Amino acid sequence: MSNRRLISSGSSFESVMGYSRAVVEGRDVFVSGTTGFNYDTMTISDDPIQQARQAFANIAKALGQAGCTLDDVVRIHYLITDVALFEPLAPIFGEYMGTARPAATAMVVGLLDARMKIEIEVTARLRA
Repeated sequence: MSNRRLISSGSSFESVMGYSRAVVEGRDVFVSGTTGFNYDTMTISDDPIQQARQAFANIAKALGQAGCTLDDVVRIHYLITDVALFEPLAPIFGEYMGTARPAATAMVVGLLDARMKIEIEVTARLRA
């Protein structure tokens, strides 16, 4: 019997696309690519730094529902829309990931909504 648990942000997009904000499988917590949308208001800032902060807040909320924190992140993928954003965003990444210091990858990509400047995906591990 699987001990899989699904976590939702409450976004209607999750049911439309058939995915979960996060999936807990054993001690592993997989958080879907998360953008800077405020899911309570379904708004997004034009500022990439604010988007990154909101994305980390969204991720932290999902991790909290799973029973862990940002400090438990073991892998992180940063997807940014412009290489010029990396330098101003890097200190924000360090602010949130400075304790966990996970394995990390940054990629320049196109995102589905032109307002989105960054998307962040993480994997965390529940403590024993």
